[in-house]
Amino acid sequence: MADKKNTTEKVKDTINEKIVDPAKKAGEAMRASGAKVAEGGSTVSMKLIDQAESNARQAFAAMRAAAAAKDLSEVMKVQGDYLREQGSRSMSQAREIGELIMQIGRDAVAPLKGKD
Repeated sequence: MADKKNTTEKVKDTINEKIVDPAKKAGEAMRASGAKVAEGGSTVSMKLIDQAESNARQAFAAMRAAAAAKDLSEVMKVQGDYLREQGSRSMSQAREIGELIMQIGRDAVAPLKGKD
């Protein structure tokens, strides 16, 4: 009877060690990964809002400059300058968002890699 009890406990310990514990660790890693993704999504959203706000300020500044222009050539210069700067700003902003998303991906995958 004692042998049967010891065997049962050994089987139970093996199941816990080989199945239950790894499953718990995987679940914890998935939760940590999900939390990183959620946090990253919020960060990206705030960055996009900041960029939109900056772009709007730049657009209004260009409109003010165009409204104050003395002639059509000055308006065209203001518009050309704005378009050039906005193109550069857009590329920079896209690069910034891309880098942020890549970092979020790295941070989200880190808990899943485990340290066994």
